Amino acid sequence: MSANTSPTKTTTPIGGRMPGDPTKEELIKNIIRVDQAGEYGAVRIYEGQLAVLGKGPKGDMIRHMKEQEDVHLDTFSKMVSDRRVRPTALMPLWHVAGFALGAGTALLGEKAAMACTVAVEETIDEHYQAQIKKLGDDESDLRETCIKFREEELEHRDLGLKNGAEQAPAYALLSRAIKFGTSMAIRLSEKV
Repeated sequence: MSANTSPTKTTTPIGGRMPGDPTKEELIKNIIRVDQAGEYGAVRIYEGQLAVLGKGPKGDMIRHMKEQEDVHLDTFSKMVSDRRVRPTALMPLWHVAGFALGAGTALLGEKAAMACTVAVEETIDEHYQAQIKKLGDDESDLRETCIKFREEELEHRDLGLKNGAEQAPAYALLSRAIKFGTSMAIRLSEKV
């Protein structure tokens, strides 16, 4: 290799694969599985928010975020099919839990709904960042998809912050609880 070129980064852990680490194929399947589940949960959260707030002043903004999440879900659902990835067995749980979280926080008010959005999107930002670091040039399409979707999730976070998320009653407590639940959903969806 000349001094002007660098090796192509591949999707393997730095220093190689350690015993117990997932294979490249397992890693990719886990990423696609959990991202499909997460985007499904996000769609359900926004559907819950729309059921409560859809006719109010935040309805169009929530619809915009849901439409982006619909594209994310469609993209990962296609990857599940194309790459023959087993979806998480927890989809029925995320169907109910996502809607309940969205509707429940919306029932607490617009600011609580925005606090939910911020907490979920901050957790997803960290999750996408970790995935992007693991994906090499051999998975550049998946990496670029994660980068694009992460940017849209950050847009949702910013909209939530601009629309009073931090003014929600018990914001810190609500945020911590939602972040914990979101992190647990991620871990479970990777495995189950």
